[in-house]
Amino acid sequence: MLFNSLPFLLFFPAVCFLYYCIPGSWLRLRNLFLLAASYYFYMSWEPAYALLLLTSTVVTYLSALGIAQTTDKRKRKVCLVASLVINLSLLFVFKYYNFLASNLMWLTDLCGVRINIPISKLLLPVGISFYTFQALGYAIDVYRGTTKVERNFVTYALFVSFFPQLVAGPIERSNSLLPQFKQPHPFDYDNGMKGLRMMVWGYFLKLVLADRCGDYVNAVFNHLDMHNGGSYAVASLLFPFQIYGDFAGYSLIAIGAARILGFRLMQNFRQPYLSCSIGEFWKRWHISLSTWFKDYVYIPLGGNRVGKWRRYFNLMVTFVISGCWHGANWTFLCWGMLHGMLLCIEKATGYSKQAVRSHLEMFGRWLLTFVLVCFAWVFFRANTLADAGIVLRGIFTNLSTPFTRVSDFCIIGVCLVVMLVDAVKQERRYHLPLNPTVKAVLLHVWLAMMIAFITLFGVLDSSQFIYFQF
Repeated sequence: MLFNSLPFLLFFPAVCFLYYCIPGSWLRLRNLFLLAASYYFYMSWEPAYALLLLTSTVVTYLSALGIAQTTDKRKRKVCLVASLVINLSLLFVFKYYNFLASNLMWLTDLCGVRINIPISKLLLPVGISFYTFQALGYAIDVYRGTTKVERNFVTYALFVSFFPQLVAGPIERSNSLLPQFKQPHPFDYDNGMKGLRMMVWGYFLKLVLADRCGDYVNAVFNHLDMHNGGSYAVASLLFPFQIYGDFAGYSLIAIGAARILGFRLMQNFRQPYLSCSIGEFWKRWHISLSTWFKDYVYIPLGGNRVGKWRRYFNLMVTFVISGCWHGANWTFLCWGMLHGMLLCIEKATGYSKQAVRSHLEMFGRWLLTFVLVCFAWVFFRANTLADAGIVLRGIFTNLSTPFTRVSDFCIIGVCLVVMLVDAVKQERRYHLPLNPTVKAVLLHVWLAMMIAFITLFGVLDSSQFIYFQF
């Protein structure tokens, strides 16, 4: 069930209505209802894959109980390792097996030996990377002693499967989300309106900005032989806004939907394209994932507590794993390696710590960061490494008049201006000094105008969110 589909627009209000019909004192019934709604939401794609979600939930639930019930370090480690192995094995089978098998066959062909490895026909379950990491984060936190074990299975199962953030995050931490399922959450009008505004802004980013950009980007990247360097350049500049609008839009819809139900999810994006360094970019982009890798991969490897070269090695390993997490393709691996190398260069030169002496220098840093991020995005979007090479070569050798759609570019231009104004407003934390009544009226007018704009100019074809494939 997609957020931008009619079934969800019917499903979500019904869930909200029934949820608030259940008295807050009947907390167990409320949680059971939300759990049933979450599984129905997930099963709308492929009912059988709900078994994988349940398996991951049961395994991490039991492993955490085992960790909590003993003080023996060896037994605790066995419970944690068992949870990691089972969950990551499921992730490997569904996400990476075919990639590894096809590359092994290619490698043996180069060596003159032909082997046939069976190729799996299993479809990639929606959101498996997200809920697997969220569940594993809980098990690791219980092992570390930073989170108390949750003994109520319904509460824990709801933590893993909570439908707003189930299939594409934010990847929540157990010590933040789990306690919220033990609170009554009475209906709050202000919370509801804030959540609704977040959802509408998310729909604007997805349906108008991302999908309008996506029409052009997909037309170019999926048919490179029909376009020239000018089109490659425009598509490479639009893709960063497509993926931002798509993923940040999803995150805002998820955070807003949860807010209407009374839950607070973590911020996942913070104006990433205003960054003046790659390090800053990763503090603003997909925050829930970048902090997950920092806490559960980078720091356990030694983080910054080791020597210089080992620190660079830790960074590269973390970003290679991050690239692989995004998909079983060499393009994602190269994208992760590029960001890892750029971060290593920044740390080696002390670039991100250098004081900015003027607005001109700040602009130069911002422009350099944006260009480097766009360059890396080419590898992320390209279907193959060969396609990425064609795009980059075309931009630098055949920069002729691009293929254009005037009407789409006018709409995209308006979206970018609106997004830039909002980003600067959020960055500067600027708020108009208005009295509450005038402010409330203006917010309702804004809400109505945004809904009208989405209805008139949005791409209303229920297109899938990009991060669903991860």
